[in-house]
Amino acid sequence: MAYEKEEIYDEKVTAEIAVHVKEILRLLGEDVDREGLVKTPERVAKAMQFLTQGYTQNGTEIIHKAIFDEKYSQMVLVKDIEMYSVCEHHMLPFLGKCHVAYIPKGRITGLSKIARVVETFARRLQVQERLTEQIRDCIQEALDPLGVAVVIEATHTCMQIRGVQKSNAVTTTSAFSGIFMTSSRTRNEFLNLIK
Repeated sequence: MAYEKEEIYDEKVTAEIAVHVKEILRLLGEDVDREGLVKTPERVAKAMQFLTQGYTQNGTEIIHKAIFDEKYSQMVLVKDIEMYSVCEHHMLPFLGKCHVAYIPKGRITGLSKIARVVETFARRLQVQERLTEQIRDCIQEALDPLGVAVVIEATHTCMQIRGVQKSNAVTTTSAFSGIFMTSSRTRNEFLNLIK
């Protein structure tokens, strides 16, 4: 059985968003009193709060909850982290996987904290380029490692189901700091490991 997170919503915010969603449905020509749509505004309001919960989270604090002194000085890689976000341009989902590596300088963090940092920044209205850099910068700031590498591979529904309608297009972004920028050997090791 998959672990389910407890979902907590601000009832006032839910009600306020729902009013606007109901009006959008009306403007689209829908009968907002139709059985299938009666609860839709509240559902959409809760979904939007869930998809943007990263605004209430702090990636640096997440890492600081699990920092350990450790002499390990080789690459730590967490790859294929599932990632779901919402494009700020069309408010449609983009999803894919994120690969994060760092080389410790006397301190490591719990592996789940890396995935939580990805989720914290993904659960905001985003562009993939900024998301990639925010993850890198957060881990660099919180751990002060020798370097951080982040690669995100994602498909964007705003490109698949509207506009250009290219369903097989995958966008890849990368962000590096420290030794991943200065050492092609280290960077290539990371890139080979995520293939």
